[in-house]
Amino acid sequence: MTSPDIADLAIRVMAGERRALARAITLVESTRKDHRIQSDELLQRIGRDNSVAAPKSLRIGLSGTPGVGKSTFIEALGMRLVARGLKIAVLAVDPSSARSGGSILGDKTRMELLSRQSNAFIRPSPSQSELGGVARRTREAIRLVEAAGFDIVLVETVGVGQSETMVSEMTDIFTLLIAPAGGDELQGVKRGIMEIADLIVINKADGALAPVARSTMSDYAGALRLLRKREGDPEGFPRALTTSSVTGDGLDEVWAAITELDAWRRASSHHTARRAAQSRLWLSRALERGAVEMVTRHPGVAGALRDLEADVAQGRLSAEAAADQLLAAFRAEE
Repeated sequence: MTSPDIADLAIRVMAGERRALARAITLVESTRKDHRIQSDELLQRIGRDNSVAAPKSLRIGLSGTPGVGKSTFIEALGMRLVARGLKIAVLAVDPSSARSGGSILGDKTRMELLSRQSNAFIRPSPSQSELGGVARRTREAIRLVEAAGFDIVLVETVGVGQSETMVSEMTDIFTLLIAPAGGDELQGVKRGIMEIADLIVINKADGALAPVARSTMSDYAGALRLLRKREGDPEGFPRALTTSSVTGDGLDEVWAAITELDAWRRASSHHTARRAAQSRLWLSRALERGAVEMVTRHPGVAGALRDLEADVAQGRLSAEAAADQLLAAFRAEE
């Protein structure tokens, strides 16, 4: 793809063309070196020509264990937002097949109603074994859908350990979805997850599970009150709520809480500061990945890396000592 092609693609993405947007996301997700160069050019063009888009958008992170009903919740909430005239993009990070590297769950097929809406865009992306279940180029995909004019960007993660932290580092509001359970279930929730959640939403609060959901919400609300108040939170946040993606009960309250917190943070400058901190963090992450790739792919140290890996695996050398030797070999080649 030549520079004129990239320029044309950027124009069509910013015009809101869905096929162009899908093609652009495929480009930024590619690991090919030539595609990485082209995607960098594309992102630079979009950032230069559409710099006002990102501050207007609202980025929502959503995580929770498999089976909690994330896709059903997203579709139910998304249909409500579309009905209000909002454009919503869903970036659903799927687990990857160990064989093909492709997505396994296929969130688009599980959000059938929402995927038919002209004001909705759903993009499942394979996590490709990325730590935390967040695709490596998810942040770039967020920039692309914002440039295409989407008001709400919802990032759904696999929900495997570190995903909660990683999605909170690229979104404005982080929501943790929880299934109704007994009070003892609270003991299994890590304190760290509680500390980064803006909203804890107890899903499936309908039928026989409704009383259990209300009890679970009370447990979480009590636990949240015991946490130290965070900078950047108004009174009443973090907050625990209940909802039913099936009946729709509680969805308006969840959305009201999201918009209330977002409005407060924008008015008090925390929104701008948060995004600036996230950008600095992701620069650091990009430098770390780039440095690792530079060292491990250098032809002069590839053989040494294989030998050192064998030594570490057999316990003949510590990982720290092996890293020091590898870096020394790299410096000697430079």
